Amino acid sequence: MRITDDIKYVGVNDYKIDLFEGLYKVPNGMAYNSYVILDDKIAVMDTVDTGFTDEWLKNVQFALKDKKPDYLIVQHMEPDHSSNILKFMEKYPEAFLVASSRAFVMMKNYFGIELAENKIVVDDGDILSLGKHVFTFFTAPMVHWPEVIVTYDSTDKVLFSADAFGRFGAVDMDGPIVDEKEWEGEARRYYFGIVGKYGLFVQKLLNKLKDVEIQTICPLHGPILNANVEHYLKLYHTWSSYEPGEDGVMIAYTSVYGNTKKAVMMLIDKIVDRLHDGEHEKDSFKVCVYDLTRCDMSEAVADAFKYGKLVLATTTYNAELFPPMREFISALTERNFSNRFVAFIENGSWAPIVAKLMRERLEKCKDITFAKNTVRMVSALNDEGIEQLEELVKEIVS
Repeated sequence: MRITDDIKYVGVNDYKIDLFEGLYKVPNGMAYNSYVILDDKIAVMDTVDTGFTDEWLKNVQFALKDKKPDYLIVQHMEPDHSSNILKFMEKYPEAFLVASSRAFVMMKNYFGIELAENKIVVDDGDILSLGKHVFTFFTAPMVHWPEVIVTYDSTDKVLFSADAFGRFGAVDMDGPIVDEKEWEGEARRYYFGIVGKYGLFVQKLLNKLKDVEIQTICPLHGPILNANVEHYLKLYHTWSSYEPGEDGVMIAYTSVYGNTKKAVMMLIDKIVDRLHDGEHEKDSFKVCVYDLTRCDMSEAVADAFKYGKLVLATTTYNAELFPPMREFISALTERNFSNRFVAFIENGSWAPIVAKLMRERLEKCKDITFAKNTVRMVSALNDEGIEQLEELVKEIVS
């Protein structure tokens, strides 16, 4: 599959996988991307998951025709990209392996042997010329593993971005190239699920690339990005700096017997009414709601980072948070949740203490503004609770 005149896509689609990394639901499958760059010298960019060895090697051979590769560039050692390094080297023993020093350490850990022959160790700013195509390597530690490098081709202005700019889902059968409308939702879920903890390191990588002209991004998962590339770079800047992407509120709740859910539904109705009262009308303000006991947790986490405001509603359970809420808040704090407005709705038949517990967990986060009003319920919403809801709505839609 052609990306440019000299760059061919030789990746594979995995339609059998149900959980990526054993955790993230991927109903649309997963793509493991690999690329061949044809020039005076020929480079192959990364391998694929072990379940697709034969298919991938056939793709590579088809792109090479009767030629042999000179280099295998290993940008990331996670097994879905590195499992076929030895198979490749057995088939093409004269090729050079190009990777970071940490990647070569990991190869020994994975494969049990020292790959000392035909080895080229690269670091920040190192250059590899294929002839017409000149590669510059940039280290990208903790995006999202410590050995990662990305590769820039100054000839075709292509960034081979490792796992950065990846997305859940198989590559479309018509080709791996899409625009931003087809990309953003699953890419956000991918980013905050897998890369989100390491925003500082993503920012460092973006800073290294700030003076580089990029016309195409070739990630190791998902589609190639070759239209409006600046849009994707801006999204990564927003996500990695933990800034809200849209004006709105996400409401995440759990409800054992339905009373907490009733309060949440009333809150939504009151928010919508205020948004349409003429004085506070905001067409751009979005309201998003998740039942944490039934939703895909990774989608809920991604949308918590999408909007500027978050309402958490849950019950006391064994003198603690209801388990899905505990899991949700843990996922947020683990990923450096910050720069947000947060409000609480708590319920407890005899011990409504979860607002305090939720706040304690989130106080460690940076630049969190807590609502002045907390909605407190003892079993069910009463007149006092409704007044608290109304005051909270004023804070949410100010």
